[in-house]
Parts: sequence; structure tokens; C-alpha cells
Amino acid sequence: MRLRGRIAKRSWKKRRPTFELLESESAEEAAGGESENGRRCKSYRILLLEMALIVPLYCARPTVAPPVHVSARRRQFKISATLSSPPRRDAGAVDWVKETTSFFEQDSRPIMLFDGVCNLCNGGVKFVRDNDRQRNIRFEALQSEAGKKLLQRSGRAPDDISSVVLVEKDRSYIKSEAVLKIMEYINLPFPQLAFFMQFVPLFIRDFVYENIADNRYNIFGRSDSCDL
Repeated sequence: MRLRGRIAKRSWKKRRPTFELLESESAEEAAGGESENGRRCKSYRILLLEMALIVPLYCARPTVAPPVHVSARRRQFKISATLSSPPRRDAGAVDWVKETTSFFEQDSRPIMLFDGVCNLCNGGVKFVRDNDRQRNIRFEALQSEAGKKLLQRSGRAPDDISSVVLVEKDRSYIKSEAVLKIMEYINLPFPQLAFFMQFVPLFIRDFVYENIADNRYNIFGRSDSCDL
């Protein structure tokens, strides 16, 4: 018992300064003073309070979309605007295919357009008529009103009489191509001859045709009116 009492007295002596320190700090706080540990605790509390305020504000910042999405939206808008805009058309333009549809409603045969005052062209028309027993081709002078409309249907000027033109329902032929196509409609042996002539390069055939057509009045003369 004496030993236990001695040990308790010694432990009490060791803990006594700590209790005295705490009592002194409490006394100082009661007197209006502030200990060093109190100041540290207060600074820690202020720091934690500031962190508690700053962290939510940082997390609540609004996120800004990257500029890539904005450019993509602009590109999509430009593309849709381009696709939705209708093509511009000339208000005064005439669709000559529709205007000349009546020429092929009752009769689907092709129409040969020729120079009505050229002796060479008139001779060529007579030659085609004599060798066209099935009457596969119709004829019209380039100077006539119907001829001018058909010229514009073929994409040529209404006063262009420099070439013979063969107008079909779906397409037209000019120069040497028109001559070969006419030969295909008439009797033998001209379709076979046209078949072999098509192997001659087009620029050579058109060169020969243009030289003859440019000098047709000087060589063959001209008449005052069309024979047909």
C-alpha cells in the first residue's frame, strides 16, 4: 500500500505542471488574454473556413464550350443555306424543248433543217428524198419560223444558217455528224457507208464540211427562194 501511494504521488507530481498550464491558459482566456495554442487553433479555423468557401465557388464555375462546336454549327448553317437556296434562272429564258414539243407529238420522224436559198442544199434535199423510200425524214428550211425555233431547240442562234441540222425528238446533230445521221435513215448502201465514215476523226470531217459550207454560194450559187 505504501508503494502504491508513492507511485500515485509521483504521477501526480508529473501531471501537475500540465494541469497548472491548462489552468493558467483558462485563467488568461477568462481575463481577456489569448494563449499561443488558442491563436493557432483560431488561425486553423479561419483557414478551413476560407477553404470551405473557395472550393464550392471553384466547382460551381460555369464551363465554356470549346470553340470547335461553334465553328461546326456555323459550317452546318452555311451548308444548309447553300442547299436550301434555289438556283437562279433568267425570267425571260424560254424552254425551246417545250415550245417545240408539238413538232413531235403527232409525228416522231426527225426533221432536216437546210439552207433554203443554197443550190447545194436544195440538191442535197432532193437527193435525200429520192433515196428515202420509207419517208423517214421531214424537211424544213432554216429561214422559216419553224426552222428558227428548231435551231434554238438545238442550242443554236435563230439566224445561224452555216450548217445543216438534223433534229430528233431527243437530240440534234450538226455539220458532218448530221450528214452521217441522215445517211443512216435513207436506203442502202448509204447506212453502210456512214458506218465506215464514222471512223474518220471528227475534226477532219468537220474541217472538210466547213470548207465546203463556207464556199457553197461561190461554187454552187444561190436561188431567190426555197424549192420546197
